[in-house]
Amino acid sequence: MSICKEILINITPQETRVAILENGMLHELYIERSRSRGLVSNVYKGRVVRVLPGMEAAFIEVGLERAAFLHVSDMAGYSKQQVNDESITPPQIDRMLRQGQELLVQVIKDPLGTKGARLTTNITIPSRYLVFMPNSENIGVSSRIEDEEERERLKNMLLSQEGLKKGVGYILRTAAEVATADSIARDINYLNRQWEHINATAGVKAGNVVHKDLPLYLRTLRDMVDDDLEKIRVDSRESYCAMLEFAATYVPEVEDKIEHYPGERPIFDLHGVEDEIHKGLDRKVHLKSGGYLIFDQTEAMTTVDVNTGAYVGSRNLEETIFKTNLEAAQAIARQLRLRNLGGIIILDFIDMAVEDHKRQVIRALEKALDKDHARTLVCEVSSLGLVEMTRKRTRESLEHVLCGTCPTCEGRGSVKTAETVCYEIFREILREARQFDARELLVLASQEVVDLLVDEESASLAELEDFIDTPIRFQAEAMYTQEQYDVVIV
Repeated sequence: MSICKEILINITPQETRVAILENGMLHELYIERSRSRGLVSNVYKGRVVRVLPGMEAAFIEVGLERAAFLHVSDMAGYSKQQVNDESITPPQIDRMLRQGQELLVQVIKDPLGTKGARLTTNITIPSRYLVFMPNSENIGVSSRIEDEEERERLKNMLLSQEGLKKGVGYILRTAAEVATADSIARDINYLNRQWEHINATAGVKAGNVVHKDLPLYLRTLRDMVDDDLEKIRVDSRESYCAMLEFAATYVPEVEDKIEHYPGERPIFDLHGVEDEIHKGLDRKVHLKSGGYLIFDQTEAMTTVDVNTGAYVGSRNLEETIFKTNLEAAQAIARQLRLRNLGGIIILDFIDMAVEDHKRQVIRALEKALDKDHARTLVCEVSSLGLVEMTRKRTRESLEHVLCGTCPTCEGRGSVKTAETVCYEIFREILREARQFDARELLVLASQEVVDLLVDEESASLAELEDFIDTPIRFQAEAMYTQEQYDVVIV
């Protein structure tokens, strides 16, 4: 089935949001906030603050909240062939870097959770059709272009350009399949100017940014345009003009696909995107058949559980399970992109007895993931009936961008019952009574806990007062959560 792709761009002074719709359904969402713009592709002048030979890594100060992380495998000159060749001693971080050394580094992963940004010294500067690599001499072609004749044609077209710098490397991106010699020449000139600008500002003090990537709405034109794209609609007149100017210079083939949306109704509301964003934050995802998925995101991995729910099928149990799993495979692939889930992902499909059904579900999942920009790897069904997969993570998930830790449960997903808190209060009262000589004790707690104490637990409370020979008074605090309480000596 052919894909009708549409890009919607919602711009406000506070944030830019880009929604990618395929056949009218939201598949990807990118958010960039003015107070916390993504750092990936930014180039910094860094200073080595600590070298860790035991981890083959170093911490680099680049002016961010936390020191960034540079592994030896992300340094220019590091070769996996060298590491795999037992006759060659692999590069060691303490021989390549020293404390206090200054160097140019580029962010390849935004800070995630408690981890700082991840860096590389292999600087890359992307354009529409090319990636410029000043620390390499290789001429490469995107692995997504598989035809050998096409790969050779593109290489020859690139090598025939006059503006090509010597001693540096280039990669032809997937979009270069439709590029002309003139458009490649424009990209080369653009990249040359960018590199000259970086070189001119490389003498700045360590901890400063040397080069910032384009804003999100222009990166959309550079990175997200393909043959399936029908239109790009943006609701900001100023950004629309900037996009037209950028497209005319670098992406002329999409200039006529850019539209300004002047309507009163918000563009995301018009296409149902806001509703899909809210659904993308739910644990539970309903399938059309009546089945459902449960997503649980943790620090180490994400798990997805598939359930038949209300779907009872029409033939037999195995067929019902197979159809539910096939539908779930499509939905999981879409949700991974929408929620931007990365790292290790464990899929718990419903157990299938027929081996061919297992293979078909895996193939359906892999086919659905082919459209994903992030690199994915899917393993076969394990002996426990689980499917293990990985998805490259370079930015925060949708949940981490839009949500924070619940102040009530502190991220646990549950709170202690009022009964549990009551018994904790009883134990705390005993501690206070044994430690201090109090005339009266005042218990501050939530309304639910106080109600339980003076009602269902009133007999236990009377026994406790007699035992400690001290009156106990209660006060409900509207601002207290169910788990909060204080025992005060009066």
